[in-house]
Amino acid sequence: MGGNFSAMDPMDVPVPDLPKLLERDGYLKPYEREIRRRYGCFKDLWDRIESWDGGIEGFTKGYNYFGPQYHPNGTVTWREWAPGAHSLHLQGEFNNWNKTSHAFRKLEYGKWELQISPNPDGSCALRHGSRVQLIVNEHLYRVSPWATYVKPHEGFTYQHFIYRPEQPYQFKHPKVERPGSLRIYECHVGIATPEGRVGTYNEFRDNVLPRIKHQGYNAIQLMAIMEHAYYASFGYQVTSFFAASSRYGTPCELKQLIDRAHEMGLYVLLDVVHSHASKNTLDGLNEFDGTNACFFHDGPKGTHSLWDSRLFNYSETEVLRFLLSNLRWYQEEYQFDGFRFDGVTSMLYHSRGAQGFSGHYDEYFGLNVDTEALVYLMLANELVHSLDKRAITIAEDVSGMPASGRPVREGGTGFDYRLGMAIPDMWIKMLKDERDDDWKMEHIVHTLTNRRWMEGTVAYAESHDQALVGDKTIAFWLMDAAMYWNMSTLSDPSPIIERGLALHCMIRLITHALGGEAYLNFIGNEFGHPEWLDFPRAGNNSSYHYARRQWNLVDDDVLKYKFLNQFDRDMNLLEEKYGWLRADPAYVSCKHDGDKVIAFERAGVLFVFNFHTHQSFTDYRIGVNEEGDYKVVLCSDGKQYGGHGRIEIGSSHVTQGMGWGNRRDSIQVYIPCRTAIVYARH
Repeated sequence: MGGNFSAMDPMDVPVPDLPKLLERDGYLKPYEREIRRRYGCFKDLWDRIESWDGGIEGFTKGYNYFGPQYHPNGTVTWREWAPGAHSLHLQGEFNNWNKTSHAFRKLEYGKWELQISPNPDGSCALRHGSRVQLIVNEHLYRVSPWATYVKPHEGFTYQHFIYRPEQPYQFKHPKVERPGSLRIYECHVGIATPEGRVGTYNEFRDNVLPRIKHQGYNAIQLMAIMEHAYYASFGYQVTSFFAASSRYGTPCELKQLIDRAHEMGLYVLLDVVHSHASKNTLDGLNEFDGTNACFFHDGPKGTHSLWDSRLFNYSETEVLRFLLSNLRWYQEEYQFDGFRFDGVTSMLYHSRGAQGFSGHYDEYFGLNVDTEALVYLMLANELVHSLDKRAITIAEDVSGMPASGRPVREGGTGFDYRLGMAIPDMWIKMLKDERDDDWKMEHIVHTLTNRRWMEGTVAYAESHDQALVGDKTIAFWLMDAAMYWNMSTLSDPSPIIERGLALHCMIRLITHALGGEAYLNFIGNEFGHPEWLDFPRAGNNSSYHYARRQWNLVDDDVLKYKFLNQFDRDMNLLEEKYGWLRADPAYVSCKHDGDKVIAFERAGVLFVFNFHTHQSFTDYRIGVNEEGDYKVVLCSDGKQYGGHGRIEIGSSHVTQGMGWGNRRDSIQVYIPCRTAIVYARH
């Protein structure tokens, strides 16, 4: 149904599946008016765009209208949106860098247009590989926001190069189906080489994708793909939104990487940054038309003080066209399967999330919520899913906004998953501040299970931010300098390394099994990558020493990194077999602080963890709901994981007809200290 919903009383706005949302969470009922109002704002905007010439389909293909458009007769039509500019020119190799010969004509609504005639022989004047530059107001040099290939020229400034290869890469493999259990390998192409330099798309395709597949992951999440002039920004200060980063290779080479991933059955997610943009003017979006506004809010609202970056004006039609087209571009041009949206908390709140969250629902439905940004996210999710039913979207949101992981038609934001950001924070805080003896089982369980029912959570033990300079990977927090001297299988046993290997496996497994509906690992952490990440910058003499991945450590059969790697693989393959990530959340039957034991069932599988530093338990009774024979299918104490081999794989434990821990039945087991055991019923 059409209509001006924003003019209605919000309680009259029809939200198709809202009853499902309110039935699932009755505490949302007092906020029904606000939920309906937000949906009305979304529906108004969606219907308005649909009513325009070309509808949603045309609106979200802005890249077929703006920037250079090539015609069969060799003519080029180039359009830009620069509402604050009073003149616009194009110079480049095609016109011998003549600043005035190619002037744009002003159209309505801040748009500009230029026709470039073909060469005398009928060929296109803008040849592949040639450099071009926009000039705003006669003296401001700019890169087109719609540039699809930019690279540094004569120094650090990125410039626009025409990318029209004679034989563009043609995809050979279809996109893959959406995994029921999402096991994500988060990766950065540039650091994926052991050498002190920037890695390439081709190297990643040939050398790293096979590792990921072998490890049992079924999805990759590519970071730092959208072009960013400053490498050390980790890809989060984007300068050219439609350009895949040239520092790793060409657009065709990225397409080959994605095509190879699809051939291997890997789902490919893009880490997309629509929360803010780089402040760069010469090679970014900032002050594109000579004003402080254009794509961004003017004044303080347009700047993120902590990130020192610009904030988009999501109420501006051309900004919506730009960002929604950007998502479609990566879905269709590059065949990305889905997206991880960065900085969602910053988008959702006028305070940019700086105030922290108590979890009270008033915080999510009050005046601090930025309705324009929220509605943009609803539009983005609706678009991405309407273009491809297999698409997955993930929100990086620490606030816990209710219904962000529910469909738009329920009154939700439309994401499929949110990142469980409290989980890595918990682990790092415990490792930094607490002795093992002081770990609280109740706290671990609460943090791992505290999530909204029927809203998917991506669980992860450590985040990429944690590894950045000033912090350390979990492996390095556990073992620190001992990793330099005691990781050889030939060296004397080290209690530090023994503890580190055991807890590294236990932390990953309990996070994987209890923490969410998907699991994520950052490149290298699967084998306990030592030290930290530090990109080349002025403060470290532009060193690449810590901006790489030392695959040699895990490939060396004499080093213990192989143990952590093997456990990671076996854990993933076990999930593939039993599917706990796609099952309902676990039932926790035991969280005993004195014994340091946690036990739970999920997907018919029993998980038992003994975090005690030295106490092993014989005949420990564990509750189970189904009778049968429970056999050990995985044990972190296995010798192949650097453990003592105190538990035999396949050993049998038959239920005894005795209820325990609020379960109908129970078994008795031996659980060594610092050991995790998984049992499957046969």
